[in-house]
Amino acid sequence: MVTQSCVKWRLHYRSVWSFLLFLGCLSHIVFCQIRYTIPEELKKGSPIGNVAQDLGLDVQRLRSGRARAVTRQSIQYTELKTDKGILVVNERIDREQLCGEVTPCSFSFEVILENPMELHRITVEITDINDNSPTFRKTEIKFEISESATLGSRFLLPSADDADVGSNGLQKYILNPNDIFGLKQHSSPDGRKYAEMVLQKPLDRESEPQISLKLVAIDGGTPLRSGTVNIHITVLDVNDNHPVFNQSLYRAAVLENSLRGTYITTVNASDADIGSNGLVTYRFSNMKEQLSDIFHLNEATGRITLAGQVDYEKDKKHEIMIEAMDQGGLTDSSKVLIEIIDVNDNPPVINVMSFSSSVPEDSAPGTTVAIINVIDADAEQNGQITCTTESSLPFKIKSTLTNYYALITESDFDRELVPEYNITVRATDSGTPSLSSKAVLRLRISDVNDNVPLFDKNSYLAYLTENNSPGMSVFSVSAKDNDWNQNARLSYFLEETQISGSPTSSYVSINAETGAIHAVRSFDYEQVKQLQFVVRAQDGGSPPLSSNVTVKIMIQDQNDNPPQILYPVQTAGSLVAEMVPRSADVGYLVTKVVAVDVDSGQNAWLSYKLQKATDRALFEVGLQNGEIRTIRQVTDKDAVKQRLTVIVEDNGQPSRSATVIVNVAVADSFPEVLSEFTDFTHDKEYNDSLTFYLVLALAVVSFLFITCLVVIISVKIYRWRQSRILYHSNLPVIPYYPPRYSDTLGTGTLPHVYNYEVCRTTDSRKSDCKFGRAGSQNVLIMDPSSTGTMQQIQSEKSILDEPDSPLEVSCSL
Repeated sequence: MVTQSCVKWRLHYRSVWSFLLFLGCLSHIVFCQIRYTIPEELKKGSPIGNVAQDLGLDVQRLRSGRARAVTRQSIQYTELKTDKGILVVNERIDREQLCGEVTPCSFSFEVILENPMELHRITVEITDINDNSPTFRKTEIKFEISESATLGSRFLLPSADDADVGSNGLQKYILNPNDIFGLKQHSSPDGRKYAEMVLQKPLDRESEPQISLKLVAIDGGTPLRSGTVNIHITVLDVNDNHPVFNQSLYRAAVLENSLRGTYITTVNASDADIGSNGLVTYRFSNMKEQLSDIFHLNEATGRITLAGQVDYEKDKKHEIMIEAMDQGGLTDSSKVLIEIIDVNDNPPVINVMSFSSSVPEDSAPGTTVAIINVIDADAEQNGQITCTTESSLPFKIKSTLTNYYALITESDFDRELVPEYNITVRATDSGTPSLSSKAVLRLRISDVNDNVPLFDKNSYLAYLTENNSPGMSVFSVSAKDNDWNQNARLSYFLEETQISGSPTSSYVSINAETGAIHAVRSFDYEQVKQLQFVVRAQDGGSPPLSSNVTVKIMIQDQNDNPPQILYPVQTAGSLVAEMVPRSADVGYLVTKVVAVDVDSGQNAWLSYKLQKATDRALFEVGLQNGEIRTIRQVTDKDAVKQRLTVIVEDNGQPSRSATVIVNVAVADSFPEVLSEFTDFTHDKEYNDSLTFYLVLALAVVSFLFITCLVVIISVKIYRWRQSRILYHSNLPVIPYYPPRYSDTLGTGTLPHVYNYEVCRTTDSRKSDCKFGRAGSQNVLIMDPSSTGTMQQIQSEKSILDEPDSPLEVSCSL
């Protein structure tokens, strides 16, 4: 710790005596002391000194630091002009009123600046001017002196009071006109001047019973001032012995808190005369007016007791002149010195001169929080002060100037742990018993953005059912910031990432204030099964802090897709038939319905049921695998044409389904099959042909008016068309090769390709079929819309059973 002290002396009218400057700093506080000297009774506004110049400060610094003067006097004698940096007189200064007889006379005040804090003490010493004349308390002094008074007898004269001090104070007395009495002047240890009148010639009451004199008191000022009192002396007859004190100085002591009536001391004077001339009485002489209410003197015994209250802090001692007088008017005087013993009756007084009610939490240790002034009116040990604070708090107190203390920080702060402190500053004196006082300072720790936002989860997982509405709220993320106010105000953002090649914002959006995540579009589980993106939480501090969290949204499947039939294939205008021999045993595999569902989970679990059947007692469908099998032995009574309707259902809620029609031919030969299924196809073909011919006939009738040439040509074309129709079969057989199918569940397979040879005449009802033998089912596809003959002729030809047939065809199916 380095201290700074400045001492400046300045006389009025710019005469400088001396200037001393000592500079020091405690933490960030500058302390300086300046001393100015001015005469009393200066006019208001008179300059005292240039504070800014003497402190080495700029005037702008006084304004920006909000410089202010702090004084303990009830009257503010000076004023600091911060705009000019000068100190001027604010109130009339009367040195005598301010200090009385105390010299030198001065008062001090402190100048405090902020940002950064500076503390300077300015002491102004008031010099005396000769503005008071010596005065006597009485306008006339009477003496009664015996004519037998011996030469050299002394008579104590009343002292004159001069409020001025030094050379301006009382300097001497003059007694005139006079040739009987001389004047002897004395000075008391405290510097007070008093005079005694000394008898120089014997008194003769008969010649001069009354004597009148003038006592003049003169000071040493310029110009001289004086005061006069008249002395009237009555000469008494005979009493030629005066009282004599046994001590020229009496010493006594009394505690400042003593009660009224407390004994102090007793003075004693004796008179050699006898009778009434030897009777001595005592009285106070030249006693200050305020002391007459404090002390009491017994006139007969000389016992001095306490009549009022004494206060060490006001007067540390009292000097009293005691006069002893006999009945003849002879007197003697003595001095009583009463010392006041200090008692620890004043607790320390704490004054907070400057206090920062709020400091940021990142303040460095050693930061000054407050400047405290502690005063104890007691003296010596009773006035020695110890200033402390609670050891559990991160603060300590250091002494700076006399009676000034700085409250500084001792460690770092964390507002999130302790947002404020109630600091108890205790000042204790060293008296017995000691007295103390305390002041509580409430210090708030202001927030600094030093905490990142924290999400309540390390990652988020949410589920969303597909086919949602755009704008639907999915869920919310939440983060917390331990900072306060703006530093804890959070905003949520989506980090720009890609999902399947598209920006995240095209899939989801987030509410910047609440963290609610909304779906931007309707999702399809079959296209997008999950979304993974990053959400950033950012606070409102400066600079802002942020943290990220990963969010995963799982799209849940919804049963929005019906099963799709893969086999058997349903085509318009064609008929697919599965062939079952009449020798098929129980459990014969007719075919297998194959279906898929693009949904997932239980929504894709398929079950197969037989909805309709020509003969329900003949076939069944596997619930899980879709296999159509016989449930009994096939007989000759069973119809050749069997129509089965199979429904495929998924396991969703609600379930979706698809149906497929399976045609089964129960026969051992192909012609038998043709005879059953041709009727069906022929009817459809017939209806189509009938429509065609009706249209053609209408066209022919419409064009009858055309010339014969056109008619002949039309007839030839018509006959040519008829010959072509007779050339081709009216019952087409279209080969269909089912795909190789492998059942991964192990429920059965259809691994073979089946070949059929069909030969027929122009009369389709007399055709003969030749079947290739195979160990499993046969498949026929008949297309009623076909009118042409088979274009694929096999290398192996069969000869028709009827030799008169005009055409032979070998077919492979």
